Amino acid sequence: MKKIVTVLFIFIAASAFPQKIDDVFKTMPNSILPGLSDGNRTMLLVDTGKTVIPYSLGEIEKLAYAPDFLKIKTSGIGSTQLKLLPLINDTQIICVIRTVCGKACDSNIRFYSTDWKELEAKTLLSHISAASFFDSSKKDSENYKFALSLPDIYPVSAEFENGSNALTLKLDLEGYLSDEQLAEVKPFIKSETITLNWNNISFR
Repeated sequence: MKKIVTVLFIFIAASAFPQKIDDVFKTMPNSILPGLSDGNRTMLLVDTGKTVIPYSLGEIEKLAYAPDFLKIKTSGIGSTQLKLLPLINDTQIICVIRTVCGKACDSNIRFYSTDWKELEAKTLLSHISAASFFDSSKKDSENYKFALSLPDIYPVSAEFENGSNALTLKLDLEGYLSDEQLAEVKPFIKSETITLNWNNISFR
């Protein structure tokens, strides 16, 4: 029932007419990508073959573009993805993924209506924890809990592969843990990637 109410709210909040990624990128709040002027946004969207432009915080590069998807490199270690996701009844929402890569890549995922009102993420994407990548059949093993608690954080990167509606989540531990720690954790990891598909209501 809660999910149905949430979806109904999104119907009201979202535009009744399908939009293109250009439309939402041009109206994107400055808080999501500070320092990007209206002129910068227009230059990124114009298909001139030049994908790298200067802006107030350095350079920004268009990495991928489709009518419903945009991926841009915002710094040497950062990128932002914008994806329009269809809902039932021909409405849409926006998924924004901001990724920073230090020792490992870690992503922040948020959802918005097409007029940029933030939506409750947990109704659209279930919480992804470290245990999501672990083999639950080994949870009674003596070292399972120890391995699960070994890192202080579990960095997870998110990617719309080729701009599709499929969201690939990757547990990125290689550059974050020591060889000794990896040796403790690896035997319990079922898969380092999880792919979730958008079903016009949520990711499953």
